Amino acid sequence: MNPTLVVLAAGMGSRYGGVKQIDAVGLHNETLLDFATYDAKKTGFAKVVYIIRKDIEKDFRERFFDRVAKNFNAEYVFQNPDSIFTAEQLKKISPERKKPWGTIHAVLCTENAVKEPFAVINADDYYGREAFRTMQGHLASASENSAEHAMVGYVLENTMSRSGSVSRGVCTVKDGYLASIKENTKISYKGEGIITELDEGTFELTGKEWVSMNLFGFTPKAFEGFHAYWDDFIAKNNEAEKAEALLPAGVETIIDSGRGKVKFYTSTERWFGMTYPEDRAIVKSEIAAKIAEGYYPEQLWEKV
Repeated sequence: MNPTLVVLAAGMGSRYGGVKQIDAVGLHNETLLDFATYDAKKTGFAKVVYIIRKDIEKDFRERFFDRVAKNFNAEYVFQNPDSIFTAEQLKKISPERKKPWGTIHAVLCTENAVKEPFAVINADDYYGREAFRTMQGHLASASENSAEHAMVGYVLENTMSRSGSVSRGVCTVKDGYLASIKENTKISYKGEGIITELDEGTFELTGKEWVSMNLFGFTPKAFEGFHAYWDDFIAKNNEAEKAEALLPAGVETIIDSGRGKVKFYTSTERWFGMTYPEDRAIVKSEIAAKIAEGYYPEQLWEKV
């Protein structure tokens, strides 16, 4: 069974200062997301489902989605502030809440649209085609009821930004499977070294750690674990103004609860992405170089 690609594209872009998901970086106004979708199609994914906010729908369609949908089986779903909440839970949400509820909430919003094994990626990160090929191969051979999931990990020093801090899930691996994943929301350079800022203090990292870039692969069975994590999270945080239910935490819950395991694949691809405004020029340069070397065609999608 050919898998589906699920794309997390509902973020607020607070550090970037705008809707980075649909900012043009290609020679013909393609977005970074165009190139990820192209790589997924080229490596055998059968469908793509984007998760977006209702308020960006018009721009999303005009600047990105309509051209992709002419070339690939594509759809989108909304991550609304009240999506998947019960009426009782909605009564307890803070009226000051503006921030989306996080990537677990986003993935759960796709449950009715995704009935087959699926991969998850961020809309604003570059992953490299081989990572998609690896994930497609794993998911294409997975049964719908399998409790074995997958992820592709990256070398931390290959995923850093000189423009500011990044969020990465630092992984430990045992016998080829993910043993733990701890989300670090403030990893940055200090001189030539790399540090992470945690509640317990500031710690040095080697840069050689394996980290998550939110490239996961799941069977539909993962939704059971995500619901369990979400129910516990929202019971503790439904009045919070900023708390987020993050995908790495949901994945760790699946592992710790014995609901499943996660095969750990690796990539040495060097990341680039749209985290800060300064990153756009870098991304445009990297994409132009890949077009020049023939990795991507100059005209990404066929005109229909």
